Amino acid sequence: MKEERVLINGLETNYKIAGSGPAILVLHGWGGSSNSWVKFQDILSQKDYQVIVPDLPGFGATAEPPLAWGVAEYADFALRFAEKLKLDRFFLVGHSFGGRTAIKFSVLHSNKLNGLILVGSAGLQRSQNWSLRQRIIIKGSRLFHCFEGLPLYGFLRRIAYIFSGVRNYYSIRSRVMKETFKRIIEEDLVDYLPSIKSRTLIVWGENDKLTPLSIARLLKEKIADSELVIIPGFGHNLHLETPEKLSETILKFLNK
Repeated sequence: MKEERVLINGLETNYKIAGSGPAILVLHGWGGSSNSWVKFQDILSQKDYQVIVPDLPGFGATAEPPLAWGVAEYADFALRFAEKLKLDRFFLVGHSFGGRTAIKFSVLHSNKLNGLILVGSAGLQRSQNWSLRQRIIIKGSRLFHCFEGLPLYGFLRRIAYIFSGVRNYYSIRSRVMKETFKRIIEEDLVDYLPSIKSRTLIVWGENDKLTPLSIARLLKEKIADSELVIIPGFGHNLHLETPEKLSETILKFLNK
Protein backbone atom coordinates (compact mmCIF):
# COMPACT_ATOMS: atom_id res chain seq x y z
CA MET A 1 0.00 0.00 0.00
CA LYS A 2 1.30 3.43 -0.93
CA GLU A 3 0.35 6.88 0.33
CA GLU A 4 0.48 9.60 -2.31
CA ARG A 5 -0.42 13.26 -2.75
CA VAL A 6 -1.91 14.96 -5.79
CA LEU A 7 -3.23 18.45 -6.55
CA ILE A 8 -7.00 18.52 -7.25
CA ASN A 9 -8.77 21.83 -7.86
CA GLY A 10 -5.95 23.61 -6.06
CA LEU A 11 -6.18 21.32 -3.01
CA GLU A 12 -3.27 19.09 -2.07
CA THR A 13 -5.02 15.75 -1.70
CA ASN A 14 -3.77 12.77 0.25
CA TYR A 15 -4.77 9.24 -0.77
CA LYS A 16 -3.87 5.59 -0.26
CA ILE A 17 -3.59 3.16 -3.16
CA ALA A 18 -3.06 -0.60 -3.09
CA GLY A 19 -3.23 -3.55 -5.47
CA SER A 20 -3.72 -3.87 -9.21
CA GLY A 21 -6.65 -4.78 -11.41
CA PRO A 22 -10.14 -3.27 -11.77
CA ALA A 23 -10.29 -0.01 -9.81
CA ILE A 24 -12.40 0.59 -6.70
CA LEU A 25 -12.69 4.20 -5.50
CA VAL A 26 -13.84 4.58 -1.87
CA LEU A 27 -15.44 7.76 -0.50
CA HIS A 28 -15.31 7.78 3.30
CA GLY A 29 -17.85 9.15 5.75
CA TRP A 30 -17.95 12.44 7.66
CA GLY A 31 -15.10 12.62 10.16
CA GLY A 32 -13.39 9.62 8.52
CA SER A 33 -10.32 9.36 6.33
CA SER A 34 -8.35 6.86 4.29
CA ASN A 35 -6.92 5.53 7.58
CA SER A 36 -10.28 4.02 8.55
CA TRP A 37 -10.41 1.91 5.37
CA VAL A 38 -6.94 0.33 5.55
CA LYS A 39 -8.14 -3.16 6.52
CA PHE A 40 -10.82 -3.19 3.81
CA GLN A 41 -8.29 -1.87 1.31
CA ASP A 42 -5.80 -4.57 2.25
CA ILE A 43 -8.36 -7.38 1.82
CA LEU A 44 -9.67 -6.22 -1.56
CA SER A 45 -6.23 -5.39 -2.96
CA GLN A 46 -5.20 -9.01 -2.32
CA LYS A 47 -8.13 -10.17 -4.47
CA ASP A 48 -6.78 -8.60 -7.67
CA TYR A 49 -8.43 -5.20 -7.33
CA GLN A 50 -6.83 -1.78 -7.19
CA VAL A 51 -8.34 0.07 -4.21
CA ILE A 52 -7.98 3.85 -3.92
CA VAL A 53 -9.12 5.83 -0.88
CA PRO A 54 -8.64 9.62 -0.86
CA ASP A 55 -8.91 11.83 2.19
CA LEU A 56 -11.81 14.04 1.10
CA PRO A 57 -11.27 17.81 1.44
CA GLY A 58 -11.49 18.84 5.08
CA PHE A 59 -10.60 15.37 6.40
CA GLY A 60 -7.48 13.36 7.13
CA ALA A 61 -4.38 14.90 5.56
CA THR A 62 -6.25 16.82 2.84
CA ALA A 63 -6.80 20.55 3.24
CA GLU A 64 -10.32 21.86 3.72
CA PRO A 65 -11.99 23.66 0.80
CA PRO A 66 -11.53 27.45 0.66
CA LEU A 67 -15.31 27.97 0.87
CA ALA A 68 -18.19 25.86 2.13
CA TRP A 69 -18.96 22.96 -0.21
CA GLY A 70 -22.13 21.02 -0.87
CA VAL A 71 -22.62 17.53 -2.25
CA ALA A 72 -22.17 18.79 -5.83
CA GLU A 73 -18.70 20.15 -5.09
CA TYR A 74 -17.61 16.88 -3.48
CA ALA A 75 -18.97 14.96 -6.48
CA ASP A 76 -16.97 17.23 -8.80
CA PHE A 77 -13.90 16.68 -6.64
CA ALA A 78 -14.36 12.89 -7.00
CA LEU A 79 -14.57 13.30 -10.78
CA ARG A 80 -11.41 15.44 -10.96
CA PHE A 81 -9.60 12.98 -8.68
CA ALA A 82 -10.58 10.03 -10.91
CA GLU A 83 -9.48 11.93 -14.00
CA LYS A 84 -6.15 12.88 -12.40
CA LEU A 85 -5.45 9.23 -11.63
CA LYS A 86 -6.59 8.27 -15.14
CA LEU A 87 -9.38 6.01 -13.89
CA ASP A 88 -11.47 5.34 -16.97
CA ARG A 89 -14.18 3.16 -15.39
CA PHE A 90 -14.32 2.00 -11.79
CA PHE A 91 -16.48 0.72 -8.96
CA LEU A 92 -17.54 3.48 -6.56
CA VAL A 93 -18.00 2.78 -2.84
CA GLY A 94 -19.64 5.46 -0.69
CA HIS A 95 -20.06 5.22 3.08
CA SER A 96 -22.42 7.52 5.03
CA PHE A 97 -21.55 11.08 3.89
CA GLY A 98 -19.46 9.52 1.12
CA GLY A 99 -22.65 7.76 0.03
CA ARG A 100 -24.28 11.14 -0.56
CA THR A 101 -21.45 12.05 -2.88
CA ALA A 102 -21.58 8.65 -4.58
CA ILE A 103 -25.32 8.97 -5.25
CA LYS A 104 -24.91 12.32 -6.96
CA PHE A 105 -21.77 11.20 -8.81
CA SER A 106 -23.53 8.11 -10.15
CA VAL A 107 -26.26 10.24 -11.71
CA LEU A 108 -24.00 12.96 -13.11
CA HIS A 109 -21.22 10.65 -14.35
CA SER A 110 -22.75 7.21 -14.86
CA ASN A 111 -20.41 6.60 -17.81
CA LYS A 112 -17.52 6.38 -15.35
CA LEU A 113 -18.93 3.54 -13.26
CA ASN A 114 -18.84 -0.23 -13.48
CA GLY A 115 -20.99 -0.37 -10.38
CA LEU A 116 -22.13 1.56 -7.31
CA ILE A 117 -21.84 0.33 -3.70
CA LEU A 118 -23.62 2.24 -0.93
CA VAL A 119 -22.65 1.34 2.64
CA GLY A 120 -24.83 2.87 5.37
CA SER A 121 -25.39 5.78 3.01
CA ALA A 122 -26.76 9.11 4.17
CA GLY A 123 -28.52 11.58 1.89
CA LEU A 124 -32.20 10.80 2.45
CA GLN A 125 -34.21 12.60 5.09
CA ARG A 126 -35.44 10.03 7.61
CA SER A 127 -38.61 11.96 8.35
CA GLN A 128 -40.04 15.46 8.11
CA ASN A 129 -39.82 15.84 11.89
CA TRP A 130 -36.14 14.80 11.90
CA SER A 131 -35.33 17.27 9.13
CA LEU A 132 -37.18 20.04 10.96
CA ARG A 133 -35.23 19.38 14.18
CA GLN A 134 -31.98 19.60 12.24
CA ARG A 135 -32.86 22.95 10.72
CA ILE A 136 -34.05 24.41 14.01
CA ILE A 137 -30.89 23.41 15.89
CA ILE A 138 -28.39 24.33 13.19
CA LYS A 139 -29.93 27.60 12.03
CA GLY A 140 -30.61 28.63 15.61
CA SER A 141 -27.18 27.58 16.87
CA ARG A 142 -26.05 31.18 17.35
CA LEU A 143 -28.71 31.61 20.02
CA PHE A 144 -26.78 29.20 22.24
CA HIS A 145 -24.01 31.77 22.59
CA CYS A 146 -26.39 34.07 24.49
CA PHE A 147 -26.24 31.57 27.33
CA GLU A 148 -22.51 30.90 27.22
CA GLY A 149 -20.96 30.94 30.67
CA LEU A 150 -24.12 29.82 32.43
CA PRO A 151 -24.13 26.54 34.42
CA LEU A 152 -24.63 23.43 32.28
CA TYR A 153 -24.28 25.47 29.05
CA GLY A 154 -21.97 22.99 27.34
CA PHE A 155 -23.95 19.95 28.45
CA LEU A 156 -27.32 21.33 27.31
CA ARG A 157 -25.87 22.51 23.98
CA ARG A 158 -24.48 19.05 23.28
CA ILE A 159 -27.76 17.36 24.21
CA ALA A 160 -29.62 19.67 21.79
CA TYR A 161 -27.32 18.70 18.91
CA ILE A 162 -27.59 14.99 19.70
CA PHE A 163 -31.39 15.25 19.85
CA SER A 164 -31.41 16.96 16.47
CA GLY A 165 -29.50 14.07 14.88
CA VAL A 166 -26.48 16.25 14.04
CA ARG A 167 -24.05 15.39 16.84
CA ASN A 168 -21.14 15.79 14.39
CA TYR A 169 -21.97 19.48 14.08
CA TYR A 170 -21.23 20.01 17.76
CA SER A 171 -17.59 18.95 17.42
CA ILE A 172 -16.70 20.87 14.23
CA ARG A 173 -14.21 23.67 14.94
CA SER A 174 -13.68 25.05 11.42
CA ARG A 175 -16.17 27.66 10.26
CA VAL A 176 -15.87 26.47 6.65
CA MET A 177 -16.58 22.87 7.64
CA LYS A 178 -19.53 23.90 9.82
CA GLU A 179 -21.08 25.64 6.82
CA THR A 180 -20.18 22.64 4.66
CA PHE A 181 -21.98 20.33 7.09
CA LYS A 182 -25.08 22.56 6.99
CA ARG A 183 -25.16 22.59 3.19
CA ILE A 184 -24.71 18.85 2.93
CA ILE A 185 -27.40 17.73 5.37
CA GLU A 186 -29.98 20.15 3.99
CA GLU A 187 -29.99 18.39 0.61
CA ASP A 188 -32.35 15.43 0.22
CA LEU A 189 -31.17 13.18 -2.64
CA VAL A 190 -34.26 10.99 -2.86
CA ASP A 191 -35.24 12.41 -6.26
CA TYR A 192 -31.88 11.33 -7.70
CA LEU A 193 -32.43 7.65 -6.95
CA PRO A 194 -34.65 6.69 -9.94
CA SER A 195 -31.99 8.20 -12.24
CA ILE A 196 -29.25 5.83 -11.05
CA LYS A 197 -28.55 3.47 -13.95
CA SER A 198 -25.50 1.69 -12.54
CA ARG A 199 -25.78 -1.77 -11.06
CA THR A 200 -25.98 -1.06 -7.33
CA LEU A 201 -25.23 -2.92 -4.13
CA ILE A 202 -26.68 -1.56 -0.87
CA VAL A 203 -24.96 -2.87 2.28
CA TRP A 204 -26.31 -2.11 5.74
CA GLY A 205 -25.64 -3.02 9.34
CA GLU A 206 -28.70 -4.46 11.03
CA ASN A 207 -28.10 -2.27 14.11
CA ASP A 208 -27.26 0.97 12.29
CA LYS A 209 -28.58 3.83 14.43
CA LEU A 210 -27.21 6.75 12.38
CA THR A 211 -28.77 5.69 9.08
CA PRO A 212 -31.59 3.28 9.95
CA LEU A 213 -32.74 0.37 7.83
CA SER A 214 -35.69 2.38 6.54
CA ILE A 215 -33.18 4.33 4.41
CA ALA A 216 -31.69 1.11 3.03
CA ARG A 217 -35.13 -0.14 2.05
CA LEU A 218 -35.99 3.16 0.38
CA LEU A 219 -32.77 2.99 -1.63
CA LYS A 220 -33.64 -0.55 -2.70
CA GLU A 221 -37.15 0.56 -3.71
CA LYS A 222 -36.04 3.61 -5.71
CA ILE A 223 -32.89 2.30 -7.45
CA ALA A 224 -33.97 -0.01 -10.26
CA ASP A 225 -30.99 -2.36 -10.65
CA SER A 226 -30.13 -2.80 -6.99
CA GLU A 227 -29.75 -5.46 -4.33
CA LEU A 228 -29.79 -5.05 -0.55
CA VAL A 229 -27.62 -7.04 1.86
CA ILE A 230 -28.16 -6.57 5.60
CA ILE A 231 -25.32 -7.73 7.85
CA PRO A 232 -26.75 -8.98 11.17
CA GLY A 233 -25.36 -7.81 14.51
CA PHE A 234 -23.40 -4.80 13.28
CA GLY A 235 -23.94 -1.05 13.09
CA HIS A 236 -23.05 1.94 10.96
CA ASN A 237 -19.29 1.49 10.49
CA LEU A 238 -19.06 -1.91 8.84
CA HIS A 239 -15.59 -1.15 7.45
CA LEU A 240 -14.33 -0.91 11.05
CA GLU A 241 -16.62 -3.33 12.85
CA THR A 242 -16.43 -6.20 10.37
CA PRO A 243 -14.21 -5.40 7.37
CA GLU A 244 -14.04 -9.11 6.53
CA LYS A 245 -17.81 -9.49 6.13
CA LEU A 246 -18.09 -6.21 4.28
CA SER A 247 -15.30 -7.24 1.92
CA GLU A 248 -16.85 -10.66 1.35
CA THR A 249 -20.23 -9.11 0.53
CA ILE A 250 -18.72 -6.62 -1.90
CA LEU A 251 -16.54 -9.25 -3.58
CA LYS A 252 -19.60 -11.34 -4.39
CA PHE A 253 -21.12 -8.30 -6.07
CA LEU A 254 -17.91 -7.43 -7.95
CA ASN A 255 -17.47 -10.95 -9.27
CA LYS A 256 -20.98 -11.35 -10.71
